[in-house]
Amino acid sequence: MPELDTEAREKLRKEQFAYVDSSGGEHLPIHDESHVRNAMARWNQTDFESTSAKEEARRKILAAAKGYGIEVDANDKISKG
Repeated sequence: MPELDTEAREKLRKEQFAYVDSSGGEHLPIHDESHVRNAMARWNQTDFESTSAKEEARRKILAAAKGYGIEVDANDKISKG
């Protein structure tokens, strides 16, 4: 996965993160294929403010995965929600 340094991360739009908390903290970047794969792996390890926020992040990650042609196994935790 390409390193996402501070400068590059700051250039990303809010929409390029699966989750933005109420304080504006950006979590789980999904701007490229490798980061989508990483977000899939870390989604269940991330602390969310609510179950609805977790579900919204899950949907964003799955949509990004589909956009990059990443197959998501039906047994993967992110598939089940």
